Amino acid sequence: MDRKPGWPDNVGIQAIELIFPSQYVDQKELEEFDGVSEGKYTIGLGQSKMGFCTDREDINSLCLTVVTCLLERNSIDHASIGRLEVGTETIIDKSKSVKSVLMKIFEEHGNYSIEGIDTTNACYGGTAALFNAISWIESSAWDGRLAIVVAADIALYAKGNARPTGGAGAVAMLIGPEAPLIFDRGLRSTYMRHVYDFYKPNLESEYPVVDGKLSIQCYLSALDNCYQMYCEKADKIMPDKNQSLWNVNCFDSILFHSPYCKLVQKSLGRLVLNDFVRAQKAGSKDSYAGLEKFSDVKLEDTYFDKEIEKEFLVFSKGCFQDKTEPNLFLANQIGNMYTPSLYGGLVSLLIMKPVNVLAGSRIGLFSYGSGLASSFYSIRVSSNSSIGSKLDSLVKSLSHIQGQLESRKKVSPEEFSKILEHREKNHHLAPYTPSAPVADLFLGTWYLKHVDEKHRRDYERVPLSS
Repeated sequence: MDRKPGWPDNVGIQAIELIFPSQYVDQKELEEFDGVSEGKYTIGLGQSKMGFCTDREDINSLCLTVVTCLLERNSIDHASIGRLEVGTETIIDKSKSVKSVLMKIFEEHGNYSIEGIDTTNACYGGTAALFNAISWIESSAWDGRLAIVVAADIALYAKGNARPTGGAGAVAMLIGPEAPLIFDRGLRSTYMRHVYDFYKPNLESEYPVVDGKLSIQCYLSALDNCYQMYCEKADKIMPDKNQSLWNVNCFDSILFHSPYCKLVQKSLGRLVLNDFVRAQKAGSKDSYAGLEKFSDVKLEDTYFDKEIEKEFLVFSKGCFQDKTEPNLFLANQIGNMYTPSLYGGLVSLLIMKPVNVLAGSRIGLFSYGSGLASSFYSIRVSSNSSIGSKLDSLVKSLSHIQGQLESRKKVSPEEFSKILEHREKNHHLAPYTPSAPVADLFLGTWYLKHVDEKHRRDYERVPLSS
């Protein structure tokens, strides 16, 4: 690619790939197995199915699979990649990066000149990697090649209330200029703090330490702060002539990091609460009929206020159904993928809405990682949705996902529990040869073949045809 002087135009996502485990456990059956009340997982959390990995898949194999699929499905020249960065919190080596393992794919094609390593902070690592890729393309270091950003994780919890909020998956995005999904330049906000809401201090375990109530408070507080800062910038950079203040109605879709689907619905209501508070302070005449009694509310006092939560959930129901619910399709079917969670929402949007509806729209995105790191930013979708356009090609490249979801193997809760116990027992064991059947994996999946006595991991790939 020839380098043009100045900033490249329309930097964004040129292609995107998503992969998930070939087996799942049904959340309704898991409710019965766990002996909890009916609807606790399916209604209370808003989850239907949860994907999970056997001992044949680890973070390296997930990333090998998703990058290989991105390259193959989109006929991408290996030599055209100049940056590759991985966002993950699934750590299996304290020194060697997942990115270095992915060089296995490019070495075979003679490309050793690829910048980037791994980025880690809970579920935020993928977004940090994405921002780094954008910065590289818009910098003096850019050599005209493209970047790949990978977000991947295996979300596991010990037995108990948190286990149904697990999941697994990986997303790979091709980043470059003249893209059909364009990042709004100069328009994003970031909020970071030091807090112990969710963390993994035990490197011998895949399980986190979670303060559930604090984690929800931190998530909502970060959302408040990011959204307010974004709106203040948006009011100055691109004021909407149809709105007195920038608000949720200025977006056609709004995506959130999705620990579980019910929290996302509450989060959309939270944005409307923020709009309401901003409107009251500005003396705006925007209509919030029936909510006048909350005119003096302070956001920091409302994190666990059930009355306010319910009122704004009801008020924002139509907005949620239009702008956010379609984006939860994969989260509902796979579970919390950690770093890929937000970008699984983007894939959901692309496969759930017609391409002509997507064209010309604006998408708001909220990324959150415990500890904590968070950002709110936006994407503009190309207005060209004609057959053969970049947007049309991107959407068509995802047409296999629904069929692949339906082809997954359902595993009983009893077997699911045994598989996780087996993972826990053999975690970080060396030497080790996985025992789960390779035949259960999707075609084209990379898998762990063996770990030798020095913890060196060997991978093979399931053939593309049976």
